[in-house]
Amino acid sequence: MNRRAMAAPVSKYCRAALSAAVAATLVLLVPACSSGTSDADAPLAGAKIGGPFTLVGKDGRTVRYSDFDGKYRILYFGYTFCPDICPTDLQNMMQGYRIFAKAHPDLASDVVPIFITVDPARDTPKVMGEYAANFGPQLVGLTGTSGEIAAAAKEWAVYYRKQPGTSPGSYLMDHSVATYLMGRDGKPLALLPADRNGKEVAAEMEKWIR
Repeated sequence: MNRRAMAAPVSKYCRAALSAAVAATLVLLVPACSSGTSDADAPLAGAKIGGPFTLVGKDGRTVRYSDFDGKYRILYFGYTFCPDICPTDLQNMMQGYRIFAKAHPDLASDVVPIFITVDPARDTPKVMGEYAANFGPQLVGLTGTSGEIAAAAKEWAVYYRKQPGTSPGSYLMDHSVATYLMGRDGKPLALLPADRNGKEVAAEMEKWIR
């Protein structure tokens, strides 16, 4: 496995701060919701999250959000040089996908896990393709120009900012953390608990994917 794809201990303070920021955003975006198992009762039903994007896949070809119409989509924004949170979340996300796929092989092909970079300067199509492959062949890695990434991040209420690293010329990307489950119609259903473990991710998928 690529060294950058290996999970390292997650900073509890960093995750708590980022998760709080995401939660605060969702409070503003999501209307009151009720319990149930229909899409209308999903935790993020009605939230103004998600929208069209035009990005680039591992082969350099254009990939649009609409290319996945009719399928459930799991979206995560991060970057390949991320030292801890991203690889951990991606591992849990894809483990959850595999658990779900084992229990529901008939539905697995209707679920597309997608990883979008917030660091397009370093994350070229080749880099994204190789990195995503470490987590499983189903994970789609996408990049684009800085403008395309900014446009996608805006649609998905994703915050990110470059932070100076410990050595000259190095940097890290500060970014919000959320794993979105989107319905067949491309609209938001729920946040998957990729910050916990694969079993909980699969359990949440069970509620909404049918």
